[in-house]
Amino acid sequence: METIANVHQYEAWNGYEGLHWARNPDRYEAMVGGSNRPLFEAARIEPADRVLDIGCGTGPTTRRAALKAPHGRALGVDLSAPMLERARAVAEEKGIANVAFEQGDAQVHPFPAGEFDVAISRGGTWYFADPIAAFANIGSALRAGGRLAMGAPDNTDDAADSADFPDLFRIMGEYLPEPPALATGDESRNLTTMATPADITTVLGGAGFTSVAVERRRTEAMLGRTAEDAADFVFGWGPVRHWFRDADTATERRAREAVRAALVPYETAGGVRQTGSGLLVTAVWG
Repeated sequence: METIANVHQYEAWNGYEGLHWARNPDRYEAMVGGSNRPLFEAARIEPADRVLDIGCGTGPTTRRAALKAPHGRALGVDLSAPMLERARAVAEEKGIANVAFEQGDAQVHPFPAGEFDVAISRGGTWYFADPIAAFANIGSALRAGGRLAMGAPDNTDDAADSADFPDLFRIMGEYLPEPPALATGDESRNLTTMATPADITTVLGGAGFTSVAVERRRTEAMLGRTAEDAADFVFGWGPVRHWFRDADTATERRAREAVRAALVPYETAGGVRQTGSGLLVTAVWG
């Protein structure tokens, strides 16, 4: 196995976290798949393009990229062996021949220089141990003038004010000794590193990208059919299992009930849908 820059994330995605995604790909795709259309519109994939998908997970975006580039190819890279196993199996079932998957840490993975026309990432670039080094490595895999399109969380000052949805992590935190944090393993960093236009522009510019553009987009995530179904799904997430690892059964039950109750007002005929905002990023290499 090659060098891993972010050991914490490697362990998570090859443990419970990755297994849960691999076993529930449709649930997770329903949660994050709403960003597919804007991502692919921004990527502008042409029929002969060679596409690199960073943090491809179980492969839905990589397969979609391969179908948009029937005379090219798509390569998905991810830390998670369980998710890649699922990605390969689905691609084979669907008969998509111009797609491949590799396990690796995109920050240090030995990509062939100038091999790709486009790099995409729906949400796999938030937790790099060293974002500038990571994007410089990704950029080295692109030809001169190659394009980057990716999604990022929105941590701008007014993002929270505009989100019409209960803060589930805050609700859970009331039942935990310390508030939950989405950390990378390095306590000095978290997902907010790549969650504002200023930070994204600084990182990508420092890595060697130009023409960086960041646009806010409304997002919608399907969490479950009912509030109870959504609460069960949320409490199956890897970080949530980690946060409650030392909690007794009664405490976790109360936290789960509090989350369920908070979601009841958001039940609709189409399920429980979380609205918010995210950032859509484009840039050019070199």
